[in-house]
Amino acid sequence: MPEVTMPRLSDTMEDGTIAAWHKQPGEQVRRGEVLAEIETDKATMELEAYDEGVLQRILVGEGETVPIGQPIAIIGDGPAAAAEAPAQPAAQAAPAQPAAPAQPAAPAEPAAEAPAPPAPADQARVKASPLARAIAGDRGIDLSTVTGSGPGGRVVKADVEALAAGDGRRAEPVAEPAAEPEAAAPPAGPPAAPAAPSPAAPAGDDVEEVPLTRMRRTVARRLVESMQSAPHFYLTIQVDADALLALRAQLNQQLEAAGTKVSINDLLVKACAVTLRAHPDVNVSWAGDKILRHRRIHVGIAVAVDGGLIVPVVRDADRKGVGEISREAKELVGKARAGRLHPDDYTGGTFTISNLGMYGIDQFTAVINPPEAAILAVGATTSEPVLRDGQLANRQRMKLTMSIDHRALDGATGATFLADLKAVLEAPLRILA
Repeated sequence: MPEVTMPRLSDTMEDGTIAAWHKQPGEQVRRGEVLAEIETDKATMELEAYDEGVLQRILVGEGETVPIGQPIAIIGDGPAAAAEAPAQPAAQAAPAQPAAPAQPAAPAEPAAEAPAPPAPADQARVKASPLARAIAGDRGIDLSTVTGSGPGGRVVKADVEALAAGDGRRAEPVAEPAAEPEAAAPPAGPPAAPAAPSPAAPAGDDVEEVPLTRMRRTVARRLVESMQSAPHFYLTIQVDADALLALRAQLNQQLEAAGTKVSINDLLVKACAVTLRAHPDVNVSWAGDKILRHRRIHVGIAVAVDGGLIVPVVRDADRKGVGEISREAKELVGKARAGRLHPDDYTGGTFTISNLGMYGIDQFTAVINPPEAAILAVGATTSEPVLRDGQLANRQRMKLTMSIDHRALDGATGATFLADLKAVLEAPLRILA
Protein backbone atom coordinates (compact mmCIF):
# COMPACT_ATOMS: atom_id res chain seq x y z
CA MET A 1 0.00 0.00 0.00
CA PRO A 2 1.37 3.45 -0.91
CA GLU A 3 2.73 5.42 2.00
CA VAL A 4 2.22 9.17 2.19
CA THR A 5 5.41 10.70 3.59
CA MET A 6 6.19 14.13 4.98
CA PRO A 7 7.30 16.05 1.87
CA ARG A 8 10.08 18.60 1.54
CA LEU A 9 8.17 21.83 0.88
CA SER A 10 11.05 24.31 1.11
CA ASP A 11 14.81 24.35 0.74
CA THR A 12 15.26 24.92 4.49
CA MET A 13 12.59 22.49 5.71
CA GLU A 14 13.78 19.70 8.00
CA ASP A 15 10.45 18.63 9.47
CA GLY A 16 6.77 19.53 9.19
CA THR A 17 3.72 19.77 11.43
CA ILE A 18 0.29 18.43 10.51
CA ALA A 19 -1.97 21.48 10.79
CA ALA A 20 -5.17 19.71 9.69
CA TRP A 21 -6.31 16.55 7.93
CA HIS A 22 -8.81 17.10 5.10
CA LYS A 23 -9.46 13.38 4.64
CA GLN A 24 -10.30 10.74 7.25
CA PRO A 25 -9.77 6.94 7.24
CA GLY A 26 -12.25 5.20 4.97
CA GLU A 27 -12.67 8.17 2.61
CA GLN A 28 -11.91 7.94 -1.09
CA VAL A 29 -8.81 9.86 -2.21
CA ARG A 30 -8.25 11.04 -5.77
CA ARG A 31 -4.96 12.17 -7.22
CA GLY A 32 -4.54 15.93 -6.75
CA GLU A 33 -7.01 16.22 -3.86
CA VAL A 34 -5.84 18.00 -0.72
CA LEU A 35 -5.03 15.45 1.97
CA ALA A 36 -3.75 17.73 4.70
CA GLU A 37 -2.29 21.12 5.58
CA ILE A 38 1.39 21.12 6.55
CA GLU A 39 3.03 23.84 8.63
CA THR A 40 6.68 24.42 7.75
CA ASP A 41 9.27 26.98 8.80
CA LYS A 42 8.01 29.21 5.96
CA ALA A 43 4.25 28.86 5.64
CA THR A 44 1.23 26.56 5.88
CA MET A 45 0.83 24.60 2.65
CA GLU A 46 -1.54 22.05 1.21
CA LEU A 47 -0.41 18.46 0.72
CA GLU A 48 -1.93 16.95 -2.42
CA ALA A 49 -2.38 13.22 -2.95
CA TYR A 50 -0.12 11.57 -5.51
CA ASP A 51 -1.98 8.22 -5.37
CA GLU A 52 -5.62 7.22 -5.66
CA GLY A 53 -7.47 4.86 -3.36
CA VAL A 54 -8.92 4.78 0.13
CA LEU A 55 -7.22 6.46 3.07
CA GLN A 56 -6.42 3.44 5.23
CA ARG A 57 -4.68 4.99 8.22
CA ILE A 58 -3.49 8.32 9.54
CA LEU A 59 -0.12 7.78 11.21
CA VAL A 60 0.57 11.32 12.43
CA GLY A 61 -2.09 13.32 14.26
CA GLU A 62 -2.84 17.01 13.96
CA GLY A 63 -0.35 19.18 15.79
CA GLU A 64 2.41 16.58 15.62
CA THR A 65 5.79 17.26 14.02
CA VAL A 66 7.80 14.66 12.11
CA PRO A 67 10.93 14.80 9.93
CA ILE A 68 10.90 14.86 6.14
CA GLY A 69 10.36 11.41 4.64
CA GLN A 70 8.56 9.87 7.61
CA PRO A 71 5.27 8.13 6.72
CA ILE A 72 2.24 10.13 7.84
CA ALA A 73 -0.60 8.13 6.24
CA ILE A 74 -1.37 5.03 4.16
CA ILE A 75 -3.55 4.90 1.04
CA GLY A 76 -4.84 1.50 -0.12
CA ASP A 77 -7.15 -0.04 -2.71
CA GLY A 78 -9.90 -1.53 -0.55
CA PRO A 79 -11.97 -0.27 2.36
CA ALA A 80 -10.06 1.03 5.33
CA ALA A 81 -8.93 -2.05 7.21
CA ALA A 82 -8.07 -0.02 10.26
CA ALA A 83 -10.26 3.02 10.00
CA GLU A 84 -10.74 2.94 13.74
CA ALA A 85 -7.13 2.06 14.42
CA PRO A 86 -4.38 4.45 15.31
CA ALA A 87 -5.63 7.63 13.71
CA GLN A 88 -3.35 9.38 16.19
CA PRO A 89 0.04 8.03 17.18
CA ALA A 90 -0.83 8.77 20.79
CA ALA A 91 -3.36 5.93 20.65
CA GLN A 92 -0.65 3.45 21.63
CA ALA A 93 -0.27 5.14 24.95
CA ALA A 94 -4.01 5.53 25.40
CA PRO A 95 -4.78 1.99 26.65
CA ALA A 96 -2.75 2.68 29.78
CA GLN A 97 -4.89 5.70 30.63
CA PRO A 98 -8.36 4.12 30.67
CA ALA A 99 -7.01 1.63 33.21
CA ALA A 100 -7.32 4.38 35.80
CA PRO A 101 -11.11 4.86 36.09
CA ALA A 102 -10.58 5.99 39.66
CA GLN A 103 -9.75 9.44 38.37
CA PRO A 104 -13.38 10.49 37.79
CA ALA A 105 -14.26 9.14 41.24
CA ALA A 106 -12.30 11.85 43.02
CA PRO A 107 -11.49 14.51 40.50
CA ALA A 108 -11.41 17.40 42.95
CA GLU A 109 -8.75 16.08 45.33
CA PRO A 110 -6.06 15.07 42.81
CA ALA A 111 -6.56 18.29 40.92
CA ALA A 112 -6.26 20.33 44.09
CA GLU A 113 -3.32 18.44 45.63
CA ALA A 114 -1.16 18.16 42.51
CA PRO A 115 0.98 21.24 42.12
CA ALA A 116 -0.75 23.54 39.69
CA PRO A 117 1.11 23.23 36.40
CA PRO A 118 2.65 26.44 35.14
CA ALA A 119 1.11 28.46 32.37
CA PRO A 120 3.45 27.02 29.67
CA ALA A 121 2.44 23.48 30.64
CA ASP A 122 -1.26 24.41 30.47
CA GLN A 123 -0.65 25.89 27.04
CA ALA A 124 1.06 22.69 25.86
CA ARG A 125 -2.02 20.61 26.74
CA VAL A 126 -4.37 22.72 24.64
CA LYS A 127 -4.92 21.42 21.11
CA ALA A 128 -3.44 24.19 18.98
CA SER A 129 -1.41 24.62 15.83
CA PRO A 130 2.27 25.58 16.28
CA LEU A 131 1.60 28.90 14.54
CA ALA A 132 -1.25 29.63 16.98
CA ARG A 133 1.05 28.76 19.90
CA ALA A 134 3.76 31.08 18.59
CA ILE A 135 1.37 34.01 18.16
CA ALA A 136 -0.16 33.37 21.59
CA GLY A 137 3.32 33.33 23.13
CA ASP A 138 4.29 36.57 21.40
CA ARG A 139 1.12 38.32 22.58
CA GLY A 140 0.90 36.83 26.06
CA ILE A 141 -2.37 35.02 25.40
CA ASP A 142 -3.32 31.96 27.47
CA LEU A 143 -4.41 29.33 24.95
CA SER A 144 -6.72 27.73 27.49
CA THR A 145 -8.91 30.85 27.22
CA VAL A 146 -9.30 30.58 23.44
CA THR A 147 -12.18 28.78 21.74
CA GLY A 148 -10.81 26.64 18.92
CA SER A 149 -12.55 26.65 15.54
CA GLY A 150 -10.30 24.01 13.94
CA PRO A 151 -10.98 20.26 13.64
CA GLY A 152 -11.86 18.77 17.00
CA GLY A 153 -11.85 22.19 18.67
CA ARG A 154 -8.20 22.82 17.78
CA VAL A 155 -7.03 26.42 18.24
CA VAL A 156 -5.74 27.89 14.99
CA LYS A 157 -4.06 31.16 14.05
CA ALA A 158 -7.37 32.94 13.30
CA ASP A 159 -8.74 32.14 16.78
CA VAL A 160 -5.74 33.71 18.54
CA GLU A 161 -5.76 36.76 16.29
CA ALA A 162 -9.51 37.18 16.78
CA LEU A 163 -9.06 37.14 20.56
CA ALA A 164 -6.19 39.61 20.33
CA ALA A 165 -8.44 41.86 18.22
CA GLY A 166 -11.05 41.73 20.97
CA ASP A 167 -13.95 39.91 19.35
CA GLY A 168 -14.53 37.86 22.49
CA ARG A 169 -13.55 34.37 21.34
CA ARG A 170 -12.82 33.14 24.83
CA ALA A 171 -13.30 29.55 25.77
CA GLU A 172 -16.09 28.62 28.10
CA PRO A 173 -14.71 26.63 31.07
CA VAL A 174 -15.91 23.29 29.72
CA ALA A 175 -15.70 20.52 32.31
CA GLU A 176 -13.72 17.96 30.34
CA PRO A 177 -10.17 18.27 31.65
CA ALA A 178 -9.79 14.51 31.96
CA ALA A 179 -9.23 14.14 28.21
CA GLU A 180 -6.57 16.83 28.01
CA PRO A 181 -4.08 15.73 30.71
CA GLU A 182 -3.46 12.54 28.67
CA ALA A 183 -1.57 14.62 26.15
CA ALA A 184 0.89 15.91 28.73
CA ALA A 185 3.50 13.26 27.89
CA PRO A 186 4.35 14.40 24.33
CA PRO A 187 4.02 18.20 24.38
CA ALA A 188 3.35 19.34 20.85
CA GLY A 189 4.40 22.91 21.38
CA PRO A 190 7.78 24.48 20.70
CA PRO A 191 10.61 22.69 22.52
CA ALA A 192 11.86 25.83 24.17
CA ALA A 193 9.21 25.75 26.90
CA PRO A 194 9.48 22.45 28.81
CA ALA A 195 6.86 22.00 31.48
CA ALA A 196 9.03 20.76 34.34
CA PRO A 197 11.71 23.42 34.82
CA SER A 198 9.26 26.28 34.55
CA PRO A 199 7.45 26.66 37.88
CA ALA A 200 4.88 29.38 37.98
CA ALA A 201 6.83 32.59 37.66
CA PRO A 202 6.60 34.68 40.81
CA ALA A 203 4.82 37.98 40.55
CA GLY A 204 7.33 40.64 39.73
CA ASP A 205 9.67 38.26 37.94
CA ASP A 206 11.46 40.35 35.31
CA VAL A 207 12.19 37.55 32.83
CA GLU A 208 9.72 36.11 30.36
CA GLU A 209 10.45 33.07 28.20
CA VAL A 210 9.26 33.50 24.62
CA PRO A 211 9.17 30.22 22.67
CA LEU A 212 10.89 30.32 19.30
CA THR A 213 8.66 29.86 16.30
CA ARG A 214 9.71 27.34 13.67
CA MET A 215 10.38 30.22 11.30
CA ARG A 216 12.49 32.09 13.86
CA ARG A 217 14.62 29.00 14.51
CA THR A 218 15.22 28.57 10.78
CA VAL A 219 16.02 32.26 10.25
CA ALA A 220 18.48 32.18 13.16
CA ARG A 221 20.22 29.07 11.85
CA ARG A 222 20.52 30.31 8.28
CA LEU A 223 21.76 33.78 9.22
CA VAL A 224 24.39 32.35 11.54
CA GLU A 225 25.51 30.03 8.75
CA SER A 226 25.62 32.97 6.34
CA MET A 227 27.73 35.16 8.64
CA GLN A 228 30.07 32.30 9.55
CA SER A 229 30.58 30.92 6.05
CA ALA A 230 30.34 33.94 3.75
CA PRO A 231 33.02 36.64 4.14
CA HIS A 232 30.81 39.73 3.99
CA PHE A 233 32.05 43.10 2.85
CA TYR A 234 29.97 46.25 2.42
CA LEU A 235 29.74 49.06 -0.11
CA THR A 236 27.60 52.18 0.45
CA ILE A 237 26.52 54.76 -2.10
CA GLN A 238 24.23 57.79 -1.88
CA VAL A 239 21.59 58.36 -4.52
CA ASP A 240 19.84 61.59 -5.50
CA ALA A 241 16.20 60.42 -5.38
CA ASP A 242 14.36 63.51 -6.69
CA ALA A 243 13.88 62.10 -10.19
CA LEU A 244 12.86 58.72 -8.79
CA LEU A 245 10.18 60.30 -6.58
CA ALA A 246 8.93 62.39 -9.47
CA LEU A 247 8.65 59.30 -11.68
CA ARG A 248 6.76 57.47 -8.96
CA ALA A 249 4.24 60.31 -8.66
CA GLN A 250 3.78 60.39 -12.44
CA LEU A 251 3.30 56.62 -12.69
CA ASN A 252 0.78 56.57 -9.85
CA GLN A 253 -1.22 59.28 -11.55
CA GLN A 254 -1.31 57.22 -14.76
CA LEU A 255 -2.06 53.94 -13.01
CA GLU A 256 -4.71 55.30 -10.65
CA ALA A 257 -7.57 54.18 -12.89
CA ALA A 258 -6.22 50.62 -12.87
CA GLY A 259 -6.07 50.59 -9.06
CA THR A 260 -2.28 50.13 -9.04
CA LYS A 261 -0.01 52.15 -6.79
CA VAL A 262 3.73 51.93 -7.32
CA SER A 263 6.09 52.11 -4.34
CA ILE A 264 9.74 53.14 -4.20
CA ASN A 265 10.51 49.48 -3.52
CA ASP A 266 8.78 48.45 -6.77
CA LEU A 267 11.00 50.89 -8.67
CA LEU A 268 14.06 49.55 -6.85
CA VAL A 269 13.18 45.97 -7.83
CA LYS A 270 12.97 47.00 -11.48
CA ALA A 271 16.12 49.15 -11.29
CA CYS A 272 18.14 46.34 -9.69
CA ALA A 273 16.86 43.86 -12.29
CA VAL A 274 17.84 46.17 -15.17
CA THR A 275 21.28 46.72 -13.65
CA LEU A 276 21.80 43.02 -12.98
CA ARG A 277 21.06 42.35 -16.64
CA ALA A 278 24.04 44.58 -17.47
CA HIS A 279 26.18 42.99 -14.72
CA PRO A 280 25.72 39.20 -14.95
CA ASP A 281 28.71 38.65 -12.67
CA VAL A 282 26.60 39.98 -9.76
CA ASN A 283 23.62 37.75 -10.59
CA VAL A 284 25.40 34.69 -9.20
CA SER A 285 25.30 32.12 -6.41
CA TRP A 286 28.09 30.48 -4.48
CA ALA A 287 28.13 26.68 -4.91
CA GLY A 288 31.16 25.53 -2.93
CA ASP A 289 33.56 24.54 -5.70
CA LYS A 290 32.01 26.73 -8.38
CA ILE A 291 30.02 29.89 -9.02
CA LEU A 292 26.61 29.64 -10.67
CA ARG A 293 25.87 32.51 -13.06
CA HIS A 294 22.09 32.78 -13.50
CA ARG A 295 20.64 33.57 -16.92
CA ARG A 296 17.34 34.70 -15.39
CA ILE A 297 16.93 37.49 -12.84
CA HIS A 298 14.74 36.75 -9.81
CA VAL A 299 14.67 39.54 -7.21
CA GLY A 300 13.74 38.68 -3.62
CA ILE A 301 12.00 41.13 -1.29
CA ALA A 302 12.69 40.71 2.43
CA VAL A 303 9.35 40.76 4.33
CA ALA A 304 8.91 40.85 8.10
CA VAL A 305 6.13 38.52 9.27
CA ASP A 306 4.88 37.35 12.65
CA GLY A 307 7.61 35.20 14.15
CA GLY A 308 10.32 35.79 11.57
CA LEU A 309 11.39 36.89 8.13
CA ILE A 310 10.75 35.53 4.65
CA VAL A 311 11.88 36.53 1.15
CA PRO A 312 9.26 36.11 -1.59
CA VAL A 313 10.67 36.35 -5.10
CA VAL A 314 9.61 38.40 -8.14
CA ARG A 315 10.67 36.17 -11.04
CA ASP A 316 12.08 37.54 -14.28
CA ALA A 317 11.85 41.04 -12.84
CA ASP A 318 13.89 42.50 -15.70
CA ARG A 319 11.20 41.42 -18.21
CA LYS A 320 8.24 42.87 -16.30
CA GLY A 321 6.85 46.36 -16.24
CA VAL A 322 6.78 48.39 -13.05
CA GLY A 323 2.99 48.05 -12.74
CA GLU A 324 3.21 44.27 -13.04
CA ILE A 325 6.02 44.15 -10.48
CA SER A 326 3.93 46.30 -8.12
CA ARG A 327 0.87 44.03 -8.36
CA GLU A 328 2.94 40.86 -8.00
CA ALA A 329 4.94 42.21 -5.06
CA LYS A 330 1.79 43.23 -3.16
CA GLU A 331 0.28 39.79 -3.74
CA LEU A 332 3.45 38.05 -2.52
CA VAL A 333 3.71 40.22 0.59
CA GLY A 334 0.04 39.55 1.40
CA LYS A 335 0.53 35.79 1.01
CA ALA A 336 3.70 35.94 3.13
CA ARG A 337 1.94 37.68 6.01
CA ALA A 338 -0.97 35.23 5.78
CA GLY A 339 1.44 32.26 5.85
CA ARG A 340 0.18 31.07 2.44
CA LEU A 341 3.27 31.24 0.24
CA HIS A 342 3.93 28.30 -2.06
CA PRO A 343 7.56 27.08 -2.31
CA ASP A 344 7.78 28.54 -5.82
CA ASP A 345 7.02 31.94 -4.28
CA TYR A 346 10.14 32.09 -2.10
CA THR A 347 12.79 29.88 -3.70
CA GLY A 348 15.22 30.51 -6.53
CA GLY A 349 16.06 34.16 -5.83
CA THR A 350 19.28 35.48 -7.37
CA PHE A 351 19.45 38.89 -5.61
CA THR A 352 17.62 40.32 -2.58
CA ILE A 353 16.45 43.79 -1.52
CA SER A 354 15.86 44.65 2.15
CA ASN A 355 14.19 48.04 2.65
CA LEU A 356 13.89 49.60 6.11
CA GLY A 357 13.46 53.14 4.84
CA MET A 358 9.76 53.15 5.79
CA TYR A 359 10.87 52.81 9.43
CA GLY A 360 13.06 55.90 9.23
CA ILE A 361 16.33 53.95 9.12
CA ASP A 362 18.94 56.01 7.27
CA GLN A 363 21.45 53.22 6.64
CA PHE A 364 22.08 49.60 7.66
CA THR A 365 23.86 46.45 6.56
CA ALA A 366 21.95 43.27 5.72
CA VAL A 367 22.99 39.62 6.01
CA ILE A 368 23.33 37.82 2.68
CA ASN A 369 20.54 35.38 1.87
CA PRO A 370 22.49 32.23 0.85
CA PRO A 371 23.33 30.96 -1.69
CA GLU A 372 22.96 34.42 -3.29
CA ALA A 373 26.12 36.51 -3.50
CA ALA A 374 24.68 39.93 -2.60
CA ILE A 375 21.85 41.77 -0.86
CA LEU A 376 20.94 45.46 -1.09
CA ALA A 377 19.97 47.36 2.09
CA VAL A 378 17.85 50.45 1.39
CA GLY A 379 17.60 53.36 3.80
CA ALA A 380 15.10 56.19 4.12
CA THR A 381 14.81 59.05 1.66
CA THR A 382 15.74 62.25 3.49
CA SER A 383 16.01 65.90 2.54
CA GLU A 384 19.59 67.21 2.63
CA PRO A 385 21.25 70.46 1.56
CA VAL A 386 23.41 69.87 -1.53
CA LEU A 387 25.73 72.25 -3.36
CA ARG A 388 25.04 72.17 -7.11
CA ASP A 389 26.65 74.60 -9.58
CA GLY A 390 27.57 76.91 -6.72
CA GLN A 391 23.97 76.94 -5.42
CA LEU A 392 22.76 75.37 -2.19
CA ALA A 393 19.49 73.45 -2.53
CA ASN A 394 17.60 70.75 -0.67
CA ARG A 395 17.63 67.39 -2.42
CA GLN A 396 16.04 64.05 -1.59
CA ARG A 397 18.84 61.57 -0.85
CA MET A 398 18.85 57.82 -0.21
CA LYS A 399 21.66 55.55 0.96
CA LEU A 400 22.12 52.07 -0.45
CA THR A 401 24.45 49.52 1.15
CA MET A 402 25.28 46.28 -0.61
CA SER A 403 26.50 43.28 1.37
CA ILE A 404 28.68 41.09 -0.83
CA ASP A 405 30.04 37.55 -0.51
CA HIS A 406 33.75 38.03 -1.17
CA ARG A 407 34.09 34.42 -2.29
CA ALA A 408 31.92 35.14 -5.33
CA LEU A 409 32.47 38.86 -5.99
CA ASP A 410 35.37 41.29 -5.71
CA GLY A 411 35.20 44.89 -4.56
CA ALA A 412 35.57 46.40 -8.02
CA THR A 413 32.74 44.23 -9.40
CA GLY A 414 30.40 45.30 -6.61
CA ALA A 415 31.45 48.96 -6.87
CA THR A 416 30.81 49.06 -10.63
CA PHE A 417 27.36 47.53 -10.14
CA LEU A 418 26.44 50.07 -7.43
CA ALA A 419 27.68 52.99 -9.51
CA ASP A 420 25.52 51.89 -12.44
CA LEU A 421 22.52 51.30 -10.15
CA LYS A 422 22.93 54.86 -8.86
CA ALA A 423 22.97 56.15 -12.46
CA VAL A 424 19.78 54.22 -13.28
CA LEU A 425 17.96 55.50 -10.19
CA GLU A 426 19.00 59.09 -10.88
CA ALA A 427 17.78 58.83 -14.51
CA PRO A 428 14.89 56.43 -13.82
CA LEU A 429 13.22 56.62 -17.24
CA ARG A 430 15.81 54.00 -18.19
CA ILE A 431 13.96 51.41 -16.11
CA LEU A 432 10.84 51.88 -18.24
CA ALA A 433 12.63 50.95 -21.45
